[in-house]
Amino acid sequence: MSVMVARKKVVRKWEKLPGRNTFCCDGRIMMARQKGIFYLTLFLILGTCALFFAFECRYLAVQLSPAIPVFAAVLFLFAMATLLRTSFSDPGVIPRALPDEAAFIEMEIEATNGTVPQGQRPPPRIKNFQINNQIVKLKYCYTCKIFRPPRASHCSICDNCVERFDHHCPWVGNCVGKRNYRYFYLFILSLSLLTIYIFTFNIVYVALKSLKIGFLNTLKETPGTYPSMSLTVLTVLEVLICFFTLWSVVGLTGFHTFLVALNQTTNEDIKGSWTGKNRVQNPYSHGNIVKNCCEVLCGPLPPSVLDRRGILQQEESTAQEGSCPRGPGTQEPPATQGPGQAQEGHSVLSPQVPAPSVSDSEMPEEKQRTPGELPVPPPDAGRAEH
Repeated sequence: MSVMVARKKVVRKWEKLPGRNTFCCDGRIMMARQKGIFYLTLFLILGTCALFFAFECRYLAVQLSPAIPVFAAVLFLFAMATLLRTSFSDPGVIPRALPDEAAFIEMEIEATNGTVPQGQRPPPRIKNFQINNQIVKLKYCYTCKIFRPPRASHCSICDNCVERFDHHCPWVGNCVGKRNYRYFYLFILSLSLLTIYIFTFNIVYVALKSLKIGFLNTLKETPGTYPSMSLTVLTVLEVLICFFTLWSVVGLTGFHTFLVALNQTTNEDIKGSWTGKNRVQNPYSHGNIVKNCCEVLCGPLPPSVLDRRGILQQEESTAQEGSCPRGPGTQEPPATQGPGQAQEGHSVLSPQVPAPSVSDSEMPEEKQRTPGELPVPPPDAGRAEH
């Protein structure tokens, strides 16, 4: 016998999301597909800090203060936490329009623009939106089939529209937008402080060792774990990494501090949206540095609108064949169950009782007949033949 079994295959929404993103941990982690530079960032931070904690911190904690490695550990943990929070979170991706929504928007655009003669370029798909008594243009995204919200832009690397799009940062392996910009800013700020801290105390370490045993002897000193490599060579390596990192990270932190003070994004600054030829005043700025910083860094964080871990259920029917062995004396249970029989698939086997015979005396009057009398057919039997 064959049985149809319906199985429900649970599919998460992140498995069907368009765009060029990668997901891990059942959709909890969202990153861009290009993660090579992100791994380089992790290697540089972890490698430099490991060398600093392994060699210089032990000497400086004894000679100067035990608070030096403690403060360095706090900066390191904070920088790593904000880096991972920036890299693994949804930057503010806007869902694409469904087919019905895209068709409705197309009909609305055609009704607004009218019929375009053949050979002429259609007018740009733009909506005007007023913010703080100033007109802001909402542009249409041909990929996502939506009118982008104010300050949103389409990332060509991740292939998604991101709300309050700032830029795509390969060093963190993700876009920087409305939902992770504050963590990105705190990451580069803490990384700048950590870089300056390690760079400074590396120089202090070499200076202290040189005062005690001389600079040349310091260069010849080797740790027990690395007999073939001078300890100062490792220190110089850390100094070089921190020196070249200072120019980029500290400069980037200063630039984003300037943008936060103006409540402006990198994308708007590059395009010159509020400066240059347009000479349009920034409608999002409060005119106060403190208010702008509070809004960008301390304002409420909107929830993700992707619902990455939402469930999409798909039914799959499969046929299973099976046979039940029967003994020689077993019989199938009756098709119908009486009121006294067990329900829900349980049957009670009982011996078969023969039905009692009905005598002629117990039959109705029209059915009774004498012995030897043949049965008389009903009067309507002959009519059916004609």
